[in-house]
Amino acid sequence: MKVNHNMSAVVTNAQLLKTEGGLAASMERLSSGLKINHAKDDPAGMAISNKMQAQIDGLGKASENASNGISVLQIADSALGEVTSILQRIRELSVQAATDTNQQEERAAIQQEINSLTEEVDRISRDTEYNTQTLLDGSFDTRVYGEGFSRMAVTDAVRTGDYKFTIAAGAAAKQGSVSCTPSSGTVPAGSVIINGVEVVISEGEDISSVYEKLRTGAETAGVNLIVADRTQPLDFEANPTTGGYTQIEKTYEQGDTLAFISDQFGEGSSVEIVCSNADLQSFLGLDGGEVTTPGENADITLDLTSSFGAQATVSMDGNKVKITDISGFQMDFMVEPGKTGDFNIQVTDIGTMTLQIGANENQTMEVRIPEISKKTLYLDEVDVTKAGGASKAIHQLDQAISITSSARSAIGAYQNRLEHAVDSLDSSQEDLTNAISRIGDTDMAKEMSEYTKYTVLQQAGTSVLAQANDIPQTVLQLLQ
Repeated sequence: MKVNHNMSAVVTNAQLLKTEGGLAASMERLSSGLKINHAKDDPAGMAISNKMQAQIDGLGKASENASNGISVLQIADSALGEVTSILQRIRELSVQAATDTNQQEERAAIQQEINSLTEEVDRISRDTEYNTQTLLDGSFDTRVYGEGFSRMAVTDAVRTGDYKFTIAAGAAAKQGSVSCTPSSGTVPAGSVIINGVEVVISEGEDISSVYEKLRTGAETAGVNLIVADRTQPLDFEANPTTGGYTQIEKTYEQGDTLAFISDQFGEGSSVEIVCSNADLQSFLGLDGGEVTTPGENADITLDLTSSFGAQATVSMDGNKVKITDISGFQMDFMVEPGKTGDFNIQVTDIGTMTLQIGANENQTMEVRIPEISKKTLYLDEVDVTKAGGASKAIHQLDQAISITSSARSAIGAYQNRLEHAVDSLDSSQEDLTNAISRIGDTDMAKEMSEYTKYTVLQQAGTSVLAQANDIPQTVLQLLQ
């Protein structure tokens, strides 16, 4: 028997300390709800759970970003919906103005309303914002620069660079005329208006003087007047221009020479004759009121050594040109009437709205919102003060409505994608949360069993330690 070292008490005390450590850890896990409260608890599990937590937090913010993107697109779509309503109204007014039952005053009033509506389109483009960022002014569209054309659209597969093509004027254009065959007798008084230039004729005036006045007025109006003799008709001819109308499409390989001809490429000139006196009109034998001369023959050559791919498809409808290369890059634009020569289109920047819709780097989505204004919709060209202009305006409005419809379709597609992205992000966040819970959360039932075990062991250890401390007392019996 030993007195200096009570090994039973030492061993019991050591076990009691371990029990108390286990009990403290169990109490910490129960009170925090976490299995891993310190790195020493589970180094590998802590590393994994930290990565997962970063993903969970990132997915939550990505879901918010996508939801904000949906809000942006909803605002843009609502604005475009209002623009479409305005375009429908302008088209309705153009149809109204196209009938000859309208006088000049009615057409002027209709044009005034159209002008006001086109200004509202520009206001919507300028003032539609999200978080002070303007949405429809082209800020989130591709920056394209060049002269002699109006850009209509550039596809999502945009690449910066120079895109070159050449338009050469072709052969002579068709001619159109308004004939005038004077009859015999006394010349009635009245006036003849040639493209807005008034020619005043006095009653009984000599026919030679009438011819000279008509020639001078036509010259001032920029119209060719062919005068033969009194027995032959006068021909007011519209001046020819270059242009094109036929739809053409062809694919070319690199090294090929691309050249094709399209009718009515550009804008023809017109002749409008208005006579103030029915008797004078009858005497002069005017056979019509207005004729428009279409131009023809425009050659386009595409430079496939520029930023276009090795193969490109070119289609043309009137003065609208569409170029699509083999990679899917597409550029639609409208060439200014009668414009010829070399064209160099520079795509210097890809203006897009980038949405971070993932928890990691480069998990983004690019959204392009096209510029919508009276310029890009060609509303500044709408003129219904003449019947011919009103008919042309109907076609222009159909194109404008098509442009806004395409923009709304693209925005709708973006919105649907983002809604699916939100659902996917939320689902991924839920699954990762479940996974990190299995790694780091306390199983309360299991931990209560551990807590109970350590509590019993602590009580037993305390009791045994008390008994072990009493063992040295037995030595006193030997000394008695």
